[in-house]
Amino acid sequence: MNPLVFILLVLGGSAVFGSVKIVNEKNQYLVESLGSYKKTLEPGLNFVTPFIDKIVYRETIREKVLDVPPQSCITRDNVSISVDAVVYWRIVDMYKAYYKVENLQSAMVNLVLTQIRSEMGKLELDETFTARTEINELLLRELDISTDPWGVKVTRVELRDIVPSKAVQDSMELQMAAERKKRAAILTSEGERESAVNSAQGRAESQVLEAEAQKKAAILQAEAEKEAIIMRAEAKRQEEVMRAQASAQAMQILAQQLKGNPTAGEALQFILAQQYLEMSQTIGRSDSSKVMFLDPRNMMSTLEGMKSVIGDPAALASLDTNFPKLDHHQGS
Repeated sequence: MNPLVFILLVLGGSAVFGSVKIVNEKNQYLVESLGSYKKTLEPGLNFVTPFIDKIVYRETIREKVLDVPPQSCITRDNVSISVDAVVYWRIVDMYKAYYKVENLQSAMVNLVLTQIRSEMGKLELDETFTARTEINELLLRELDISTDPWGVKVTRVELRDIVPSKAVQDSMELQMAAERKKRAAILTSEGERESAVNSAQGRAESQVLEAEAQKKAAILQAEAEKEAIIMRAEAKRQEEVMRAQASAQAMQILAQQLKGNPTAGEALQFILAQQYLEMSQTIGRSDSSKVMFLDPRNMMSTLEGMKSVIGDPAALASLDTNFPKLDHHQGS
């Protein structure tokens, strides 16, 4: 075979083979022709011009993870901290990702570090720990806007670790210990105060209840004494009425029994003298001073009247008018 023909066949076969390009799923290729951008090869079977077209960039359009190394930052209250992050991103425009920036991944790392320093400088140390979600959202928004000219879509940003310096950590531990002691002291004092208040309220309520009980007891006792006095007075009155009735009946019976008896006067005189002595003893037992006036002649006339009454029982009702008069003077 002619060597020239063989060379042509070889060159032709390689050219045909080199013109066929197979692109995998979720990948894209950028093709230049004579140093200028020509087209983007999509997944599947593609053809290019041999010796003229050249694939200059191969990249996936799937989401990637960018691991941002720890970076030293200064907070608003001048505290040094170390912060690292994780960024999730993907290429949405292969042309921009290749032609708008020279090294896409390096540019993104530096951009993320710059944004982290900027956001951390706006916050104090305590806020960096409590506002992590807000910081992530701010970084996502800022990075998505900044990387849009590069054909990149930032889908998620997560701050991974926020680590203060050793001196700051020691100070924070001391501060937390002091804060815990302070809270413990406050809780203890509040507990003691509430206990004292409860005890005072309990004593006050107990005294009020005791006073009310004493008041009710005094009222009940006074009412009982009042009722007792009323009952004693009523009993005494009834006793006196019964005694008077009994005396009247006894005098009537005695008068009937002594009717026509020559010794009736002496018997009546004895009974009246006995009643007089009993009345004198009753008055004498009183603590007050007493003055009694009695005319002996009245007693004798009363006895004479009783003798005449013996013959007429109906006249016994007039005994009280002839009974010896008693004047009772009482003073302190």
